[in-house]
Amino acid sequence: MDKRELGRTGIMVSELCLGTMTFGQQNTQAEGHAQLDMAVDHGINFIDTAELYAIPPRAETYGATESIIGNWLKERGGRDKLIIASKVAGRSSFPWLRPEEEQARLSPRQIRYALEGSLRRLGTDYIDLYQLHWPDRRVPLFGDGGTTFKDLPSDESISVEETLGVLGDLVCEGKIRHVGLSNETAWGVASFLTASKTGLPRVASIQNAYNLINRTFEIGLAEMAMQERVGLLAYSPLAQGYLTGKYLNGARPAGARTTLFNRAQRYEKPGVDEAIIAYHALAQREGINPIQLAVAFVTSRAFVTSNIIGATSITQLKTLLGSLDLPITSELETQINAIHQIHSNPAP
Repeated sequence: MDKRELGRTGIMVSELCLGTMTFGQQNTQAEGHAQLDMAVDHGINFIDTAELYAIPPRAETYGATESIIGNWLKERGGRDKLIIASKVAGRSSFPWLRPEEEQARLSPRQIRYALEGSLRRLGTDYIDLYQLHWPDRRVPLFGDGGTTFKDLPSDESISVEETLGVLGDLVCEGKIRHVGLSNETAWGVASFLTASKTGLPRVASIQNAYNLINRTFEIGLAEMAMQERVGLLAYSPLAQGYLTGKYLNGARPAGARTTLFNRAQRYEKPGVDEAIIAYHALAQREGINPIQLAVAFVTSRAFVTSNIIGATSITQLKTLLGSLDLPITSELETQINAIHQIHSNPAP
């Protein structure tokens, strides 16, 4: 497992990161611990979670994922050998997220509240990478094709400086080591980088969706990631499982995430099935696993610091780990880009 530097921090993280949002919802604690064991055995030292997990977010499962990871850390030890990333929720109205049903915001007081909860559940004194799960300001999120920037109302958001200021205090207190963004825009990244020039923490990473049917990160943000060394922590390399082909033509396999929760409209837009069929045909011609093709492509990008993989079974996790054995040759990339030219970003 190759290692890559997390921003300019000097911390080296594995090129694959274990995503854990199924722990506590689709996966039991025992299953989550088995995944963590396998990941570490294969050289993964980077684990990603969030206060909001398990997904889908519910009051009954809020914080469950962090607790499962915390129990595993307590049983296995080795905290100093791992890079743990978690996230604080951005502006939202889940009534159970903050005390007295207060709307969640990225204010100093609420960030401190969220962090203390994460530290307690994880059973650790510090989090290596603390990320803003999504912005406090109103922006289109999670593939919301019905919202554009011109539609967004003006509002009084918590300023970047105020949010970054409390994160700087938490760094000084030793409760977090580094800061990251998630579901951010190029303007947002630039704003945080500008604010850091006043002595506030410099963001080390950005966690956004990136996969064969959503390569929009390449438009603007990829250059930002490489020029400023704010690398991408790519989530949904399989487009929430759609790139496996299991949902083609409206199929709903028993036990699959979309079957259970029906909340993946981001990947149910016109042109998605046609693009997936084209990538599967390429994999078949080349005699390779289409799942490993999709994951290996993401890992191979120069602007990707780590590719966040997630599974609900050990068998699935083995397949994902096997993607490291698939090189994306120049010939294969040419064929991928030819498909992308015709089926460009159907699921942004």
